[in-house]
Amino acid sequence: MFAIISIGNKQFKVEKDQVFLSEKSGKNPGEQFDAKILLVANDNKVNLGASSLSAAKVTVKVLENLRGDKIRGFKYKRRKNYKRSWGHRQSLQKLQVVNIVPA
Repeated sequence: MFAIISIGNKQFKVEKDQVFLSEKSGKNPGEQFDAKILLVANDNKVNLGASSLSAAKVTVKVLENLRGDKIRGFKYKRRKNYKRSWGHRQSLQKLQVVNIVPA
């Protein structure tokens, strides 16, 4: 059984007890929440659409907050005395799927 869920405008294909990284959602480590469900597949049966997924539920637990790898960028224009460097680290959360309840 698997489900396709949406967290932070990104979609993930998840199974029970799967651990994955997502953008930070504002939840604290140890909290559980229900993710928005787009599709649930159980054996050969696929549930799709809001009416058939109203009873379905995917519970996700926040394991930890962490930061992604540093991304470095550099801009340069020759002969114009223009140089600019920048860096970015994305705030992430490690999530675990606790339970998938089909409709």
